[in-house]
Amino acid sequence: MPRPKTPKIPKRIDPYVTSLLEQTSAGKHVLRVRKGEKVFAQGDAADAIFFLQTGKVKISVLSQGGKEAVLGLIGPPNFFGEGSLVGQSLRLSTAVALEPSTVLRVDKAAMVHALHDQPDVAEKFLAALLVRNLELEEDLCDQLFNQSEKRLARVLLKLARLRDEDALPDSKILMLSHETLAEMVGTTRSRITHFMNKFRTMGLIEYNAGELRVRTELLTDLLLQD
Repeated sequence: MPRPKTPKIPKRIDPYVTSLLEQTSAGKHVLRVRKGEKVFAQGDAADAIFFLQTGKVKISVLSQGGKEAVLGLIGPPNFFGEGSLVGQSLRLSTAVALEPSTVLRVDKAAMVHALHDQPDVAEKFLAALLVRNLELEEDLCDQLFNQSEKRLARVLLKLARLRDEDALPDSKILMLSHETLAEMVGTTRSRITHFMNKFRTMGLIEYNAGELRVRTELLTDLLLQD
């Protein structure tokens, strides 16, 4: 039986948006963010929106009890921090660079002006929000109906597609800690370690000098199994 193809995901914001945003003459500047550095923190003033040009950013929220939950990972090119445009006065989450990243920061007023005066920017921005909403719905269904092992497989596939939109058969990604993966999957670190060792034994992933090679077609087969 022929192997099923890796499912396609909706296209993200294309690089054309960068040139469109460059037409905004004021209220923006480029940030060079180091690995582990915060773009913004929970509780900060929500006075700007961000456009990720290179790198990778983790969005998370911290409970009053100190427990962190990962809401998602942002890959380029894409918007984040859009809550500032809908009346959010303070940040409800934290954005941290998982690797050296280049981020375009656009003040709230400048972004509102760009959305009003540049229909192309508004169209791309709306498309990004729709894709983000679909991904959140998929994540919720995943948490409700899938076991931890399949949730981990789906997380690894999403990480691969942050860098390779068409999900090549073998995709190299930056190795995340098992603690971070556990937060994303919604399980314990020990369970993640168990499943990662199992995936490596099955030939679904490979570790190499801080990088993780994901065999996307084989992981997709695992997800499609009942």
